[in-house]
Amino acid sequence: MATTSDISRGMILKLDGSLYSVVEFGENKTARAAAKIWAKLKGVDNKKSIEKTWNSGETIFPIRVEKRTFQFLYKDDTGYNLMNNETFEQIVLDEVMIDAPQYLKDGAEIFVFVNTDTELPIGAELPEKIVVEVTYCEPGLKGDTATRAMKQATIDTGTTVNVPLFVEVGEKIRINTKTGDYLERVKD
Repeated sequence: MATTSDISRGMILKLDGSLYSVVEFGENKTARAAAKIWAKLKGVDNKKSIEKTWNSGETIFPIRVEKRTFQFLYKDDTGYNLMNNETFEQIVLDEVMIDAPQYLKDGAEIFVFVNTDTELPIGAELPEKIVVEVTYCEPGLKGDTATRAMKQATIDTGTTVNVPLFVEVGEKIRINTKTGDYLERVKD
């Protein structure tokens, strides 16, 4: 059994029949009373954000989660169709279960988090950095590179991102999927 001393950032806990991910946690100590452990929790299966406080040493119920690599196949009316790279098993996930689905393209790698107790997927995320191709952007102005000026560019997934003025159509760029920020140009 796990206790409050085992809490760590990113851990998934079962509370009141729902799953929550630990975003932040800490300890409050007072001179006369026992220490209290607090945590900010983000719902994995219900999209709620809550705060919870326990007495020090209280029992908690962590869920064992595995991160498995899948390949994005296509999107249809049922959702996002993914294939396990090891077993070739296919699953379908709703858009709300995927972190940053706007950056998915056919054949892309995606990580699916699976509850090992039930073998059911509880969420998915893309790698932190991905390479995409610019399909449309306005031409940049020569000589306007002294400032960090940005322009809108459409990438091959259909999403728009802000890029520096020197980026042209057809170039490959690396972006951060968590923030949507441009990171760098990629040379072939």
